Amino acid sequence: MANTAEQYEEIIAYCRETFCNKAIDYGTAWRILRLPSLTDQIYIKANRIRSIQQTGVAKVAEGVIPEFVGIVNYAVMALIQLEIGVAEKSEEVSLAPEKTRELYDKYIHAAKDLMMSKNHDYGEAWRQMRISSITDIILMKIYRTKSIEDHQGNTLVSEGLDANYYDMINYAMFCLIRLVLEKEA
Repeated sequence: MANTAEQYEEIIAYCRETFCNKAIDYGTAWRILRLPSLTDQIYIKANRIRSIQQTGVAKVAEGVIPEFVGIVNYAVMALIQLEIGVAEKSEEVSLAPEKTRELYDKYIHAAKDLMMSKNHDYGEAWRQMRISSITDIILMKIYRTKSIEDHQGNTLVSEGLDANYYDMINYAMFCLIRLVLEKEA
């Protein structure tokens, strides 16, 4: 059986490299995005994945792997925004590269810690799930997040925004482990 913790770390490195390279190219322009905008970006990625899964056709050269990476990275951005807030002034947009990496690492490793706890309790059930089912669960988490956002973050009995973003990260990470490391079709 594969070592999930090690595989997760490999995929963290894969996603982190994309995140850091885009930070070099674009800076931290994403800091102006409000949470609903980040949720919508994640929705766009998940919806494209589902469309490709249903039709078998991708008219843009990129397949589903970069979209799952995008889900991970946008969800990390959302968690960062939950902590430090949206940049309201242009001088607040730029985060120092070290601070950006520190925040990324904080949230991606918190997601890993959560995954390890849940993975223990659920017995790695994700390994037997269809990737298309995991995609549907990510979309469900997005719709839940949109509902919470529409209620200004207030819930009666449900987990908050952060829990949903963490779940999106972990489900996308499961798909990346299977697609990138285990080479599933």
